[in-house]
Formats: sequence, structure tokens, C-alpha cells
Amino acid sequence: MSRPAHTGEAATETPAPPVQLPWAAIAWFGGLLAALYAPVLARMVYEWATVEEMGHGFFVLPVSGYLIWRRRAEVVGLARPDLRGLIAVLWGFVQLVLGTAGADFFVARTAFLISLVGVVWTMAGIEVLRRLAFPLFLLAFSVRIPLFLYSQITLPLQLLASQIAEAVLNFLGVPVLREGNILELASQRLSVVEACSGIRSLLSLTFLALVYGYFFDHRLWMRIVLAVLAAPIAILTNAGRVTLTGILSEYRPELTRGWFHDIEGWLVFLVALACLVLSHRLLSALAGFLVRRKDARVSA
Repeated sequence: MSRPAHTGEAATETPAPPVQLPWAAIAWFGGLLAALYAPVLARMVYEWATVEEMGHGFFVLPVSGYLIWRRRAEVVGLARPDLRGLIAVLWGFVQLVLGTAGADFFVARTAFLISLVGVVWTMAGIEVLRRLAFPLFLLAFSVRIPLFLYSQITLPLQLLASQIAEAVLNFLGVPVLREGNILELASQRLSVVEACSGIRSLLSLTFLALVYGYFFDHRLWMRIVLAVLAAPIAILTNAGRVTLTGILSEYRPELTRGWFHDIEGWLVFLVALACLVLSHRLLSALAGFLVRRKDARVSA
């Protein structure tokens, strides 16, 4: 007579099968894109290394790739080839030709992003593309904004930074006369150049705000608010840098030039990042307080 099995034994769980990614197709289409856009990508990497406001470009691809990798189990089962994605692929190719012929680097670089979206759409379908929308959107921060738009944004930011610095310096008792983006101090003349306008830290801070919000807060409204706050934080902290430079010029003029001035820029960016984190903490505390107050009213 056979012995009955113990009912208290835990049933052995069948391990989930490992996620199988279509590595051959990924390598094939990725290689084609890399070969087709090699001159464009090489120029982008060169700008990341040489243009100060694009230094964050080296982090965009690893962060985006990591976010896609985290969702691999979620999207593999949803993958359905969709030939409509070839429209985006062809659109990107035509845009690449037009951008190269017209020496418009922005058009050529965004053509790569369009082609990449088209490849994902073709291989995996619109549902996978929707699930990967955020990491694919982050890739836009690897592309430098058009020069005409850059110049349109920079000058107003320079004037705003100089106006704020003038007001603070006058409040602190430091005599200053402003002419446009030029601050006339008793010891020297300070020019609020592009580096002090806030545009350089604005792009990097916005990228970090989006990534920070994704990892540290699940609420969509909070993520949007953090991204929006990146602009005023970058502008105000750079205006503080100009103000600090004006104060130092009255006591230690040598500290307004050279290596200390460069280090000051990095410190100001760290301050901006700290302000972003502090803003998140304060908004979270305020939101929690309002929710508890609402619950208390309902229970009463």
C-alpha cells in the first residue's frame, strides 16, 4: 500500500522561463542604424566631449538603455511586428538626406531618433513603443538644440541673470550699474556671458529632473512639476553665481577668473541639484499634509 504524500509540504514552484530577446534582429537593425548614421553619431559624441552644456550626453544612452532593460520582461510578451513602422524609418532616412544636404545638424540628428522609433515600432509594434516612450524620449537630450533657438533663449537669460544680480548687489550695498548684460562695479566690469546665463545647466538639470522623478516618485504630476522646476532653479542659481562673482570682485578680484571661476560653475550646478531634491521633499511633505487633512475631514 502506497504511503500518502504529506499535505503540509510546499508545492514546488516551476521557475519562470528566462526572457528571450531577439538578439539577432536587434544586432542587425542596430548595426544598420549605426552604419547609416555613423557620421551624425560621431559628431554628436564630439559635441558631448567639447560643448559644456552637452556634457550630460554621455549619460543619456546608458540611462535610457537601463530603463529599457528593466522593462524587457514586460514588453517581450507584447511584441508584435508592425510594418507601419517602416513609414517612420523612411521618414527618418529622407530627413537625414535633407539635413545632410542642407548642413542642418539638428535635422540630421533628430532623423536618427525618428528612425530608431520606426525600427522599434516595426519590430515590436505600437504597444511596445508606448511602453518604452519615456526612455526613448530621454534620447532627445542627446541632441543639441538648434543654434538659432539657442541664441534666442540665451540673450534673455543673460539679461535676466544680470537684472537679478544687480538687484541683489544693490540690496547688499555693493554699488553697481547695469548696461544690458554688463555690470559696472567699482573695481571692474563684469560681463554676464552665455556660461552664466543658465542655459548650460538648464539642459542637464532638466534631464536629471526627469530621471530623478522617474526613480524616486511614481506620481505623474510630481514628475512633471520637477521637470518644470528645473528651469527657474537653473536660472536663479546662475543668477546667484553672478551675484557671488560681483561680491568677490570687491574683495578678491582674482577669484573671479581662472580655475576658481570654473569650479564655481560646478558648485552652482550641485547647488541647483540640491535645490531640486529639496523641492521634491517639500512638495511631497505638502502633498502628504493635504491628503491627511482631507482624510481627517472625511472621517469627521
